[in-house]
Amino acid sequence: MSPSKGSPTEVGLRRLATPAVQSLAPYLPGKPIDELERELGIRNVVKLASNESPFGPSPKAIAAARTALATIGQYPDGGGHELKTKLARLHGVSAEQLTLGNGSNDILVLVAEAFLTPDLEAVYSQYAFAVYPIAVHATGATCRSVAALPAGAAMAYGHDLTAMRAAITERTRLVFIANPNNPTGTYVEPQDLLRFIRSMPRSALVVLDEAYFEYARSIPLQNGIDWLDECPNLVIVRTFAKAYGLAGLRIGYAVSHPEVADMLNRIRQPFNVSSVALAAAAAALDDPEHVAHTVAVAISERVRVATVLRQRGLEVAPSAGNFLLVRIGPAAAACYQRLLRAGIIVRPVGNYGLPEHLRITLGTIDENERLLAALTTVLAAGSL
Repeated sequence: MSPSKGSPTEVGLRRLATPAVQSLAPYLPGKPIDELERELGIRNVVKLASNESPFGPSPKAIAAARTALATIGQYPDGGGHELKTKLARLHGVSAEQLTLGNGSNDILVLVAEAFLTPDLEAVYSQYAFAVYPIAVHATGATCRSVAALPAGAAMAYGHDLTAMRAAITERTRLVFIANPNNPTGTYVEPQDLLRFIRSMPRSALVVLDEAYFEYARSIPLQNGIDWLDECPNLVIVRTFAKAYGLAGLRIGYAVSHPEVADMLNRIRQPFNVSSVALAAAAAALDDPEHVAHTVAVAISERVRVATVLRQRGLEVAPSAGNFLLVRIGPAAAACYQRLLRAGIIVRPVGNYGLPEHLRITLGTIDENERLLAALTTVLAAGSL
C-alpha cells in the first residue's frame, strides 16, 4: 500500500537529519518483562537480559528516593553537591574532577560531543558496547572498530591491545575501552592496560568504561582512578546502574582531569540528573554492605553457572562482569525464542556481530537455576 499523503515516507522528513544520524541504527535494549507477559499471556517472567542487579538498590537508597519525591516540584541541584562530595571523598579526588550523567551512557555521549569533530576518529574493539559507535557516529567522526581476539584465544573475543595501538593515528581523539567489557565479559590485565594507556599520544583521550568495576573483585583488575595523576588524558566512567541497583533512575559519572571535566560540564545539560536519582545515589554510597552482598552472589554464581554450562558442552567466554557470554551455535536465535516462551529473557547479541551467542545476566540463585533448567530442556529438545 502506498503511503498516505503527508506521511513521513512521502515528505522525506528523515532527510532533514544530518547524514550521520540518518545512517545510525538505534540501540536495542533488553526485552521488558511486561512486554513479554503481554505478548505471551504468561506471568512470573525472569529477566536476565540487561545486567541489572537482581537485588535492586539498598533500602537506604529507596528511603532517600521516597523522601526526595516531596521536592520534585523543584529543579534538582544542578551541581550535584552532596553526591559529588561523597564521590570525591570515596575516590580521593576533587569535586572538580567529577561529571554527573543521566546514566553512564550520557557521559559517553558528552565525551563524544565535547572532543570529536567530523575530521577526527575514535577507536574501539570489535565487540565493544553499542553506545560507543552510536555516540561517535552522531558527531560525524570516523568509527574505527578493531578486530577482537579470535575465538580460540585464551581471552576469546577480548580486546586486542596490540591491534588497537596500531590503529591509532594523528586523527585519533578518543579510544574507548571497557574493562570488564560488555557484551563479552572479557577483561585486560591491569599491567597490559596501563602500558597501552601510557603509549597513547597526548592528543588522544582514553575513555576507560568501568561500568562493571565492582564485579571484578575476585579478579585483580584496575582501579583506573588510581592512574589519573600519571595519565591526565584518561577519563574513567562509572555507573550506579549495575552493582548499586539504580538502573531505573539513570545515574552515572566520570572522573577525569579537571580540564577535561570542565569541558564535559560545559555541554552537560542543566539538571541532567533528577533530584530522586541524586538522593538515591548519595544514600547508596552509605550502604557498602548491600553492594558487597550483591557482588558476592554474582561472583559465586558466575563461577557456578559457567561451570555447569561448560559441563553441558557450551562455550562460555571468560567474564569479570555480572553476566556470561555463551555460544549456543547457529540455533542461538531459536534458543532465545524458546527461552522466551519458558518465561526467561536473555539477550541475543547478533547486533554485536555474535549471532551464535546469547548474553546471560546472573540473577539470584533461584533465577539462575530456572535458567539452567529451561536451557537444558530447550537444548535437549533439539530441532531449534
